Amino acid sequence: MTLWCERAALADDPGGPDRAGGGARLARGVRLDVDAAGIIRSVSENTLPASGDTLLGHVVPGFANGHSHLFHRALRGRTHDAGGDFWSWRDRMYGVAAALDPERYHALAVAVFAEMLAAGYTAVGEFHYLHHRPDGSAYPHEMELAVDAAAREVGIRLTLLDTAYLAGGIGLPLAPAQRRFGDGGAKAYLERWYALREFLPRLGAAVHSVRAVPPEALGMIAAGLPPEVPLHVHLSEQPRENDDTRRAYGVSPTRLLHERGLLTPRLSVVHATHLDDDDLALLGDAGVTVVMCPTTEADLGDGIGPARALADAGCPLAIGSDQNATVDPLLELRALELQERLRALARGRFTPAELLTAGTSAGYRALGIPGGTIAVGSPCDLVELDAASVRTVGADPAQLVLAATSADVRRVIVGGRVVAGAGILADGRDPARLLATALEDLG
Repeated sequence: MTLWCERAALADDPGGPDRAGGGARLARGVRLDVDAAGIIRSVSENTLPASGDTLLGHVVPGFANGHSHLFHRALRGRTHDAGGDFWSWRDRMYGVAAALDPERYHALAVAVFAEMLAAGYTAVGEFHYLHHRPDGSAYPHEMELAVDAAAREVGIRLTLLDTAYLAGGIGLPLAPAQRRFGDGGAKAYLERWYALREFLPRLGAAVHSVRAVPPEALGMIAAGLPPEVPLHVHLSEQPRENDDTRRAYGVSPTRLLHERGLLTPRLSVVHATHLDDDDLALLGDAGVTVVMCPTTEADLGDGIGPARALADAGCPLAIGSDQNATVDPLLELRALELQERLRALARGRFTPAELLTAGTSAGYRALGIPGGTIAVGSPCDLVELDAASVRTVGADPAQLVLAATSADVRRVIVGGRVVAGAGILADGRDPARLLATALEDLG
């Protein structure tokens, strides 16, 4: 099949050693030849449309959602009016977690992944810790397989980040509301992870945080996982995490991860909001990816992370929707820039090309998924943006990432196939109706 794009954001150096980096350049009249497996075979510039081409307008690579908790979507619009903080919000979240069984989880996952796909996310990393029944008794793999089946049904690429969650806090056992998250120890987690991998070959891993995984278990899990498997962790989202970690271990959470061997290029840290200079240097020297979730960090009052300093230190940046109070990759990227402006009291902290890289190829790489670029050999995952809507008309095409929202997503393509457009799935299902049904069932 062939796709013709009026404009397309191509990788700066598609043949270079780092397929994920460098930003993108806009080219006109781009024809993409895509094979039966959905892989781009050739990219031609300055062409005219030909008979049989699928005609597209302004095209960027598909966006990657590097960090999602899909079940948090049930709290959207229900926790924003009574003050509080992250910790009081967390108590509400535990109530949703307790109501989910495999059938309800699957239905909610279908709806949330449909919303993501229609918004322009073509890949997602689901940070998953709802492993067992609410009383802690084991499901074999029903909850994990429910998420995987939902992603395949919708057509979004999934890396299930199966998460170790072993403690209720530093030195604390799991609370009753957390029992379904736990595996009893690092050895049991690894045994379950390897058994699950027989069903899900593209399986990622995560340790929830230094609050929820003791130091000895951090090292055991990192050493016990295959080295090519992406590993994720929440890091320094709250000052209290830093304070508790220093009090217990005498070091910051970042240095604790370093001492336990986790700081390598395969690691992605989520949030990284409250860091000191030593933390920045450790993360940058190790080439750790930082997945920032600006709309969640703002909604929960977490703080503004040092995005520019992290990038300058050597950390690739990616984005995530986290609690899914907002599902819009373009708003996440805009918030990344705008929050950095508030921190620095200066504009233009990231170029549009840097933002696009954070939203696409850096996220794909963090999830261990090939692609995220429009280049030969990459999966043909694309998003067509409306460059003439009320939000975007008159914008410099190179700055469209700072003007558009998910409302401007015209078509979404995964593996060369149109899977969503104009806010609905290609099969006609409306994410809003799917969400209404799933949420009603949750009560």
